Amino acid sequence: MFSRINRWFGNGWEGIAELLLTALCVFFSLSIHEFAHGYAAYKMGDDTAKNMGRLNISPFSHLDPIGAICLFLFGFGWAKPVPINPRNFRPGRYKSGMVITSLAGPVSNLIVCFLCCLVYSIIIRSFGGIELSRGVYVVVTVVLTMLQVLVSMNISLAVFNLIPIPPLDGSKILNAVLPARIYFKIMQYEQFGFIILIILINTPFFGRVLSLLASSILSVFNWIIGLIPFL
Repeated sequence: MFSRINRWFGNGWEGIAELLLTALCVFFSLSIHEFAHGYAAYKMGDDTAKNMGRLNISPFSHLDPIGAICLFLFGFGWAKPVPINPRNFRPGRYKSGMVITSLAGPVSNLIVCFLCCLVYSIIIRSFGGIELSRGVYVVVTVVLTMLQVLVSMNISLAVFNLIPIPPLDGSKILNAVLPARIYFKIMQYEQFGFIILIILINTPFFGRVLSLLASSILSVFNWIIGLIPFL
C-alpha cells in the first residue's frame, strides 16, 4: 500500500500522472462490472436497475468509496451493488437468474482483461524493435501502461468478487446453489462482511492465494493469445 502511495506522490508529475491514469482505470473497471450486473438482470426480466438510473457506465452511478479506495491501495475492491429484484425474473428463472446476474460482473471484467491482453500483444508485436519518434514513443508507452493497469484492475475485480462473502458476488451465487435454510443462516452475519473482507485484505496468505488465481487466469489468456496466428 505505502509503496503505491510513495510512487504516486514521491515522483513529481510522473507520479501524479500515474495516479490519474490509475483513477481512470478504476472508474472504468468498476462501472463495467456493475453495468454488466444490471444489464444481465434486465435481460432476465428485472428492470429495477434501469428504473433507478443504474443501467449505465457512469462512474458516479456505481462507485463505492471504500471499495474504490481498496482497489487503489490494495489491488482488490468492489463497487456499489446494482439493485436487483430476482422476483422480477421470468417465471422459473430465479436460481439461474441469480447465477447469471452474479457472474455477469466478474465475467465482464475477465472479458475486458482478455481484450487488454490482446491489444497489448498486438502493440508490442507492431512496435517492438522499431525506432520511434519521441511523440509516438510517449503515446505507445502511455497506452501500454494503461492496458497493464486495466489488466491488473479487472483480473483483481473478477477474482476478488467471486469470494462468497457479502456483499461480494460470490455470496449471491450461494443463494442459487445452497438450500434456502442454509443460505439465510449464513446471511445472518452479512453485517460483518466488510469487517471480514478488510481483515482478509491485510492477510498476506489471502493476498498470495488471490495473486496465484489471477496469475493462473492470465497464463490461460496469454496461452490463448499465443494461438492466434498473426501474434
